[in-house]
Amino acid sequence: MIPISKPLIGEAEKKGVLEVLESGMLAQGPRVRRLEERFAQVCGTRYAVATSSGTTALHIALLAHGIGPGDEVITTPFTFIATVNSILFVGAKPVFVDIEEETFNINPALIEAAVTPRTRAIIPVHLYGHPCEMDAVMEIARRHDLIVIEDAAQAVGATYKGRPVGSFGTGCFSLYATKNVMSGEGGMITTDDEALAERGRMLRNHGMRRRYHYEFLGYNFRMSDLHAAIGLAQMDRLEEFTARRRKNAAYLSAHITGVITPRVREGCEHVWHQYTVRVGSGRDRDAAVRRLNEAGVGTGIFYPLPAHRYDYIRAVVGDVHLPVAERLAREVLSLPVHPGLSQADLERIVEAVNRL
Repeated sequence: MIPISKPLIGEAEKKGVLEVLESGMLAQGPRVRRLEERFAQVCGTRYAVATSSGTTALHIALLAHGIGPGDEVITTPFTFIATVNSILFVGAKPVFVDIEEETFNINPALIEAAVTPRTRAIIPVHLYGHPCEMDAVMEIARRHDLIVIEDAAQAVGATYKGRPVGSFGTGCFSLYATKNVMSGEGGMITTDDEALAERGRMLRNHGMRRRYHYEFLGYNFRMSDLHAAIGLAQMDRLEEFTARRRKNAAYLSAHITGVITPRVREGCEHVWHQYTVRVGSGRDRDAAVRRLNEAGVGTGIFYPLPAHRYDYIRAVVGDVHLPVAERLAREVLSLPVHPGLSQADLERIVEAVNRL
């Protein structure tokens, strides 16, 4: 079976972990700081704050901006659930805007109509590694004095008009095991705001600025040096991994027929965390999944239900109809695109998809 994702772990990752174990400095230490520096450099920001996961990065970013009960946060329904859960964690209300059919990302043309006196922030999601239309998002935010928190969990290394994602607003990244750069588990916040970075560091560590001096309610959202050691080794391979993902995606797009292949908007540099096709309206996606799996091709459905359709979220936002997100959730199907694919794997994927 060709897996939908495959973490690539080499000698550098193993050596880094062993060095941490031998050092005795296992908790948040020098390797976490080095990983933060590397991440800030890649994202073109002054600061980066490591966290225990992409979810806690979003949670801390919202808290650091002072977003809480009574506030509204505009976002997309077509995302991993952590985007929406983080809004609920701080007591705010998610407000959903439908998505673009071409990119699967939030439709900026619909954002302004969703702004109310309670709106505090916008969370665009760079889904699958394709950047959002950030000029439009940032202009709306400026007009209405809104915070922008970029959910770039799947998009490390992606750029919009030459500028890295995570540098427009407050960036939030995931280093989960299947991500383009991974640390097993972990997250990162990027920002140019020194005060925001400092508050983020305190929030992840029980509200401490000095050891055992607690200034406000904080959390244990720290990253360990073991995870950071893996992340540092992976960062050394970011360009290589990204180039291979792009090459694999280009091959798939050039040879796949019979399903709707993804497109990249001009001015955007996609990093292909997922290569997501659409089976088309009215076609049996479940049958396609079965046939591909029988042919030895792993698949994923990201995501089978938009966030606004889950009962616990409907209890907060009410019955919302977002036709594009609802339709695409029935059509999407992700195929392997990871750097571990061989040419034979790519040919096998194409053959199996075209037989559909």
